[in-house]
Amino acid sequence: MDKIKERLANLRAEADAAVARAEAAEAKVKTLEQELLNKDQDITSLNHRLSLLDGELEKAEAKLSEAKVAQAEGDQSKTTNEGLVRKVQLLEEELDAAEKNAKEVVEKLRQVDVKAEHFERQVQRLEQERDAWEKKYEEAEEKFKKSKAELDDLVANMEGL
Repeated sequence: MDKIKERLANLRAEADAAVARAEAAEAKVKTLEQELLNKDQDITSLNHRLSLLDGELEKAEAKLSEAKVAQAEGDQSKTTNEGLVRKVQLLEEELDAAEKNAKEVVEKLRQVDVKAEHFERQVQRLEQERDAWEKKYEEAEEKFKKSKAELDDLVANMEGL
C-alpha cells in the first residue's frame, strides 16, 4: 500500500514537472516569437532605409551627371568651372558614402535574415520539444489514471474482504 502511494506521489511529481517544463517551453516560444517580430520590424525598417538611400543615390547620380554635362560644355568661366568641379567631387563623395551605406544596409539585412532563419529553426525545435513534453505529460497522466483505477479496485477488493 505504501509502495502504491509512493508510486502515485512519484507519478504526480513527474506530471507536475512535465507541466512546469511545458509552461517554460511555451514562455520561451513566446519570447522567441517576440524577438522574431522585432527582427521582422528591423528588416522592414532597414528595407525602408535602403529604399530612401537608393533614392538619394539616384538623386546624387543625377546631380553628378548634370555636373559632368555642365563641366563638359565648358561655356562657363574658370571660376564657375572650378565650382562645378568641387560640386562633382562632393557629389562623388556623397555617392561613395551612399553606396557604402547601401552596402552596409544590405549586409545588415542579410545578417538579420540569417538571424531570423536561425530563430525560426529555434522556434520549430522548441515547438517539437514542447510537443514531446506534452506527449510525455499525456502518457504520465494516462499511467496515473490507470494506477488510480487499479488502486481504487484494490481498495474496493480489500473492503470487500
